[in-house]
Amino acid sequence: MAPEDRESAFRSFLSAWTGEGAAIDTSSILHGTTTFIVRSFDREALQFSFPLLVRRNLLHETGLDPAGSDGAVAALIERVKEQAQRTPEFGPLYGSGVAGSLRYRDTIEPYTVIHSDEAIGTALWKADARNFCDRSGVHLIIRGALPCPQGSSGSDTEVERLLADLAQGVSDSIQNAPLLPLRAAWIASLDQKMLRQQLPALGLVSFVGDGSHLARSFTQHRPFFRVAGPRDGVSIPFACPADLGPVEVELPASGRTVTGLGIRMKEVFAVAGSNAQGKTTFLEGILAGMDDHLPHDGRERVVTVRGACTAESTNMGLAGADISMFFHALPPGVSGTVKGAFGAGSGSMSMAHQMQTAIARRSPLLIIDEDRAAPNLLVRSCLQKEEITPLAEILARQREMMGDTALVFAACAMDTLIAQADRIMVLDRHVALAIEPAEFRRQVAALLRKTAGEME
Repeated sequence: MAPEDRESAFRSFLSAWTGEGAAIDTSSILHGTTTFIVRSFDREALQFSFPLLVRRNLLHETGLDPAGSDGAVAALIERVKEQAQRTPEFGPLYGSGVAGSLRYRDTIEPYTVIHSDEAIGTALWKADARNFCDRSGVHLIIRGALPCPQGSSGSDTEVERLLADLAQGVSDSIQNAPLLPLRAAWIASLDQKMLRQQLPALGLVSFVGDGSHLARSFTQHRPFFRVAGPRDGVSIPFACPADLGPVEVELPASGRTVTGLGIRMKEVFAVAGSNAQGKTTFLEGILAGMDDHLPHDGRERVVTVRGACTAESTNMGLAGADISMFFHALPPGVSGTVKGAFGAGSGSMSMAHQMQTAIARRSPLLIIDEDRAAPNLLVRSCLQKEEITPLAEILARQREMMGDTALVFAACAMDTLIAQADRIMVLDRHVALAIEPAEFRRQVAALLRKTAGEME
């Protein structure tokens, strides 16, 4: 198929197609961005994108706050994806019939995030600034791939027909979608957005609702925990231990009351336990609470204020980094001062810089995972020089240096750090328990005395 025939067929589709209850969304046409048809690099497919307007006024049907409309749009997109492989007209969405079609499956990959302020899942089809609804209807960017026609006879009309069938099929699916699940997704979005706004007034930076499922399943197209879907198979729901003082919050849009764990402003909260007990998964769940999730994602009752930060050990170049909270002198090879260091930073120096940056910016929450941290920045070794003050000692003697930032960390082997926490949650077989900090300190002291005695 010659390029001019391909473009002609596409222009004809864009200008002439008007479906039942839908039309080309001319206000969203951006040639080369939202609107294109091009041959793939292997010349096996025609990759396309076009904007579609489905004339269904969900704002009128629901009568709900428009701020939650992204939840309904996300639910509609997931409905189309779920129907795709059993609806012939939807074949172009995932490159049906195209050699190497697996690379086009990202279009129909499930995605249970309603909204994120960060650039996550950019390759996936999801509710966003170009997939939304207003009073004119549901605006969608439809993309996919068609088998590249061989020869020219009739190929231009075939391309036009396949695109028209796809557009009408998507429109029919959206027009026929029952309102009840759309309202549920809309309200879920509102609940999360409104609760996030209310957390500071409750003295909290994060809330982890009882019954939440934080474990994730990763796929080729969702290899990152923020975008990964619910875990297949066994997934143990979170339940806040009574000794950690569960809080009760009202979900503002639905009016339901739920209980769970509240992470308090400015507190130090430890997540302790042996290996592979879910500590990292719990931290990732808190971070994912900055996003809004669809019902049944498992994290729709996990809500975290925006601006949470992480710090981890990475080798990076320092360009005027302030590490003075932890370092009192610079090692060989690093120039400048501890308030403005230059050179190749070690893992501990880069992590120190990340922590200080978060605190200086008054981040509401800092999250540290022992598995990704520089140990010498967290606890002291007998060989460690006085040039470094580890976090455990700062928390013990200079807590005010943390400013307004709450700290949540996961640790297994760093007892002297865990001992400085205001509250300690222990994960055992993925079930949350609690231990009083005073009791934990007694156990640590006893272990240290026993270990010292065995060394004499």
